[in-house]
Amino acid sequence: MRDRKNLLEILSRACSVVDGAGDIIREHNRKPRRIRHKGRIDLVTETDLAVEEYIKEHLSSLLPEASFLAEEGCSEIALGDCVWVLDPVDGTTNFAHGVPVVAISLGLWHRDRVILGIVDTPLLGERFTAVLGGGAFCNGNPLHVSKTDALTEALVATGFPYTIEQDLAEVMRRLGAVLASCQGIRRMGAAAVDLAYVAAGRYDAFYEKGLRPWDMAAGTLLVEEAGGQLSRFDGSPMCLLERDVVASNSRLHAALLSLVE
Repeated sequence: MRDRKNLLEILSRACSVVDGAGDIIREHNRKPRRIRHKGRIDLVTETDLAVEEYIKEHLSSLLPEASFLAEEGCSEIALGDCVWVLDPVDGTTNFAHGVPVVAISLGLWHRDRVILGIVDTPLLGERFTAVLGGGAFCNGNPLHVSKTDALTEALVATGFPYTIEQDLAEVMRRLGAVLASCQGIRRMGAAAVDLAYVAAGRYDAFYEKGLRPWDMAAGTLLVEEAGGQLSRFDGSPMCLLERDVVASNSRLHAALLSLVE
């Protein structure tokens, strides 16, 4: 499974499936949205469900031994031996409001880590890909994290949890500390895109608490393969089953951790 040639073949075939899923998003983007609430500010659209169903159907024959951990169809969060980790529409709130920052995030977990990742932004025309040990790419062009080494010169991304009402004080404490220390903060509304942009050197770092495995799986591999660094807020190794992540170009990691831990 971890043979690079084999992984590249799986990546190519998975990208073809993502092409079809992106067509669904582009088609639905031209139509009125059908939206329901999973929580006060947690939305799901018919597009999320259609994309998830399409990807599951078409990937099942690619790796018959693989199970799925996906946002809309997940009743239990667990990682087995071989698992596709899928967010069919990362940035559902963006999509519901006509904001084009929307991604299909697809990672392949094997035994103890993510070995393949795709973050596709069908309304923006960019696809970020990586396989373990093979580097990270955007539309076929190699990626590398930024070289910014001072937090005062850094553009940092973040996101806010669906539990914002309960966690507002903690969120604002971190936000204030980082905002006062960096050049600027951006809130994209799609963690997979944030991570891809760190890998591409567009953002120097990203932090967020309240994430799920499907938000992080593909994007964290992109950051790693582009030369970046990942951890939890307390500096311990990043884990998909935990809810927090700090991603950076590595030069800024310690400084950012001191503000968010």
